[in-house]
Amino acid sequence: MKITLEIGTKPYSADLRKPFDISIPLISGSSGPKCFYAPDYIIEPVVARNFIGSTESGSPVNFKNHFINPHGNGTHTECVGHITLAPFTIHECLREFHFVSLVISVTPETLKNGDLVITKEMIQGAIQNKENITAVIIRTLPNDDSKLSLDYSGTNPPYFDSEAVRCIRDKNISHLITDLPSLDREVDGGALSAHKAFWGVPDEIDPYMTVTEMVYVPNEVKDGLYLCNIQIASIMSDASPSKVVLFELKKE
Repeated sequence: MKITLEIGTKPYSADLRKPFDISIPLISGSSGPKCFYAPDYIIEPVVARNFIGSTESGSPVNFKNHFINPHGNGTHTECVGHITLAPFTIHECLREFHFVSLVISVTPETLKNGDLVITKEMIQGAIQNKENITAVIIRTLPNDDSKLSLDYSGTNPPYFDSEAVRCIRDKNISHLITDLPSLDREVDGGALSAHKAFWGVPDEIDPYMTVTEMVYVPNEVKDGLYLCNIQIASIMSDASPSKVVLFELKKE
C-alpha cells in the first residue's frame, strides 16, 4: 500500500509494504539488550495445581507470564512521568502515533574524562534547516548489530549533553528516539539534566513529548526523512515496551 501526504506544502509518498522495524526483539533469558542492572527478560508458563501453561509440557495452550522492566529491557517509550511526582502515563501522553521524522547519525565526542557525549553542535547542525519534523531518530556511530544484545550496565555508555536535547525541544520536535539506553549519564547523581531539559521539568512541562530508547537503526536505513510509527502497549505506566517502524518518505 502506498500513501501520499503533504509535508508543509510539498507532496511525499511512503510505501507501507516496505517498513524498517528499528525496535529490538526481546528473547527470554537472553543477556540483553538491557541496562541499569535490570533483570533479564523472562517468559515462564503459569503453573496452577496440575496445570502448566506450556504446550511443550502437554497443555493445550501456551499461557505464560512475562517478566519485564520497561526501562531496562529493550526498546521502550517513556513519558515525563518517568521523572515527575505527578502520575503521567504513556497511555495518556502518547496521543498520536505517526510522525514526520528525521534519521541522523552522530559520533559522540570524547571528553577529557573519557565520557562519550552527544553535543548541541552535532544535533543543531543536522536539524537546523529541517522544517515540519516532529520526531528525530538519533543513531550513534560506530553502529553494528551488537546493539541487539548489549548489556549496558556498568559501562558508562554515551549520553546527551542537556543543551543538545534542549535544541531538539526548541525546534518543536516532540519525540526523541535514540539507540542509547538513556539520554543521561549512567551515574549522574540523580541530576537527569537531559531528561529534564527535553521535557521542560519543572516549569515548562510538555506532557505530550516522548523519549524512546534502545532502538537499533541498521546501516541500510540512510539518514533522511521517514514516516515514523510508534506503537505501545495500552498500560497505565510511565513507560511501555514499544515497536518503532519507519517508512522512507520520497518526494512526489
